[in-house]
Parts: sequence; C-alpha cells; structure tokens
Amino acid sequence: MSSTRIEAVIFDWGGTLTRWHDVDFHAESVALAQAVRTTPSPDDDHHAHAERLHRAGDVIWGRSRDHQQSSTIADLFVEAGLDHDPDLLRAYYDFWEPHTLTDPEVGPMWEELRAAGVKVGVLSNTIWPRAWHVGFFERDGVYDLVDGDVYSSEIPWTKPSPRAFAAAMDAVGVSDPAACVYVGDRLFDDVWGAHNAGLRAIHVPLSSIPAAQVGHTEGEPDASVTSLLEIPGIVRTWSRA
Repeated sequence: MSSTRIEAVIFDWGGTLTRWHDVDFHAESVALAQAVRTTPSPDDDHHAHAERLHRAGDVIWGRSRDHQQSSTIADLFVEAGLDHDPDLLRAYYDFWEPHTLTDPEVGPMWEELRAAGVKVGVLSNTIWPRAWHVGFFERDGVYDLVDGDVYSSEIPWTKPSPRAFAAAMDAVGVSDPAACVYVGDRLFDDVWGAHNAGLRAIHVPLSSIPAAQVGHTEGEPDASVTSLLEIPGIVRTWSRA
C-alpha cells in the first residue's frame, strides 16, 4: 500500500453523513407535484402530475447511473413535460427535511480529521440546489468544518465519473488522488467510482440501496466502517503505512 500521506477525506451525503431512510417515492412525487404551475382547468390532475414526475425521476436517475449525467429539479419537471414554480417547492422540501439530519457522529469525526491536518470535503449526487445542502449543514452546526463541497446539481457529471471526483478534489485543494479518501454507502457510485478516479474508498454498509439504483460494478472497499468515528483512525493508519 502506498505511503502517501492522506490530505483529504471526501464524503458522500445521503446514507453516509445522514442515516439511511427508506422513502415513499410516490409520496415524494405527490409533494413535488404541488409545485406544478397550472391554470384552473378540468384537465389539471394532481395525481397524474405526480405519476409523470415519478416516471421522470426514474429517467433522470437512470441517466446518472448509466451515463453519469447530472440533473436539477428543473430538469425533472422538463422531463415530465410540466412547468413549475420554484417558489412552490415548499411541500417537496418539507417532505424531505426529516431525512436530512446530519449523523451526530459527523461533527466530532470531522473535528478529529481537521485537528490532524486532514481536509474535509463533500461530493453528493443530488438534484437539489447547493443552498439546500449548505442549509442542512448550517442547521446542524457542521458547515464550518467543511473545506470544500460539490453537488452534482451544479456540475455536468455525477458519481462515478472521475470528473465528479476531480471537482471535489479541486474544491478541497488537493491535486493527488492517492492523497484522498472517499467515504460512501454505495459500492458502485462511491467505492468503484473512487477507485476508478484513483482515490481510496471507505464503505459505510448501512444503506438499503434500491435495485434500480445499483450500477454495473460493485467495488471492493479498502475499509468498511459501521461508525463514522472509526474513520480518523483508519486515515491515521494509512498515512503512517
């Protein structure tokens, strides 16, 4: 194993920095449909809009899985053939908000990494805007511990594209992928993707990944943890090797 000192640890968000939650995706689409811009008409069917948005979600996440093509909330409505008002996304935001709580282990773990001189980064596959993610971290009092964060909604690519990992490395100011570790809950996006980009990978195997979101290859992690608090010790060991 390389003796390169670890300079940065970059983290996935959902299912890694937050605890995994099973989600009712039909209920998600119903909440999202409240943002459809309509005129009073007998043809306006909220549940029909929700079904179109649900199918559109499958399409855009399929693009992410198969082509590493990123999307935004606006792209989701375009795919569904529906106009939307961003000011009406409150029901959708409120649906997701209970699932966004930062794991209580994140703050102490990030503080330990930074005390050791290791930078902390975030790289998330998401259609949500940066402001939402930053707001969640600020709400939970940990954003000041982040050295750089990248959300796929603001770049053209998603994990496992090496270009997504390169964007995250740029954000934390580290150029050597061998000096970086990626931590995530998905063996395709996070582990295989990190290795393909030249990073080491730590797997957090606590999520129930839906079959439709599993990619073509399952990577073999360099380490697995069931507690985020294990990560600084692993990083220290790798830096001494």
